[in-house]
Amino acid sequence: MTILVIAEHDNGSIKAGTLNTMAAAQKIGGDIHVLVAGHNAEAAADSAAKVAGVAKVLLADAPQLAQGLAENIEATVLTIAKNYSHIFAPATAYGKNIAPRIAAKLDVAQISEITAVVSADTFERPIYAGNAIATVQSHDAIKVITVRSTGFDPVAAEGGSASVETIEAAADAGISQFVSREVTKLDRPELTSANIIVSGGRGLGSGENYTKVLEPLADKLGAAMGASRAAVDAGYAPNDYQVGQTGKIVAPQLYIAVGISGAIQHLAGMKDSKVIVAINKDEEAPIFSVADYGLVGDLFETVPAMTAEI
Repeated sequence: MTILVIAEHDNGSIKAGTLNTMAAAQKIGGDIHVLVAGHNAEAAADSAAKVAGVAKVLLADAPQLAQGLAENIEATVLTIAKNYSHIFAPATAYGKNIAPRIAAKLDVAQISEITAVVSADTFERPIYAGNAIATVQSHDAIKVITVRSTGFDPVAAEGGSASVETIEAAADAGISQFVSREVTKLDRPELTSANIIVSGGRGLGSGENYTKVLEPLADKLGAAMGASRAAVDAGYAPNDYQVGQTGKIVAPQLYIAVGISGAIQHLAGMKDSKVIVAINKDEEAPIFSVADYGLVGDLFETVPAMTAEI
């Protein structure tokens, strides 16, 4: 069997979530082909060819693919879909935009956000905000799957030597157009790929406190900064910082939750972190149920003291 992985990239390099997606695909076995659909994306294709375990890279290069418009990516995938038993995409905004369109056109049921591969036709995925794991079996001839990156360790970005084959891109669908993109520029690691995250909640009381209390700790640790939905809704932190079921799903080596009570929505986004440290004045806060280390106390005293000791 041959598996297609749709790569998320910036026309120059492969995004981290694609490496986790390839790890999931490798658990099935068989040859893995990677599709790089973009414009002037030769560098991204060369990067994909170096990934361990990749048999072939397919490069579809055309102006209508430059901005990753879902309709044009989908149409390009459909020209080659019949050659594959599985089509994988990362469960990011990019993958979630493309995969359902492909599944609908193929008239198959998409399997979303898998966290484990049981066999070639059976997968595990979280439901009920991660409180239960469903085992899903598919008998579709072509299985369209999105992969939750926190469920799989990434494959090595180096070590492969796959060939790069150019394929024809589908014509512009003409039903959408790229207008503009505003990209947040961060001086810190990107939230979904950071090894350490310092995250704040409603307990911080204000955006000023969020900055004053958390930034020094994050600076010393070289950490990304996150926030609960309550903190984002209150305007303490930008939307890009939100961790949770409706935000970003993360699984860093260390997650420090400051002033976060631990609503189920937030836990769904971070409970797979390797080590969780919770700081909260409420000893009954749900966050302590998933924490490896808990500190009950006033965050305005404990966090500066912790920062000073690092």
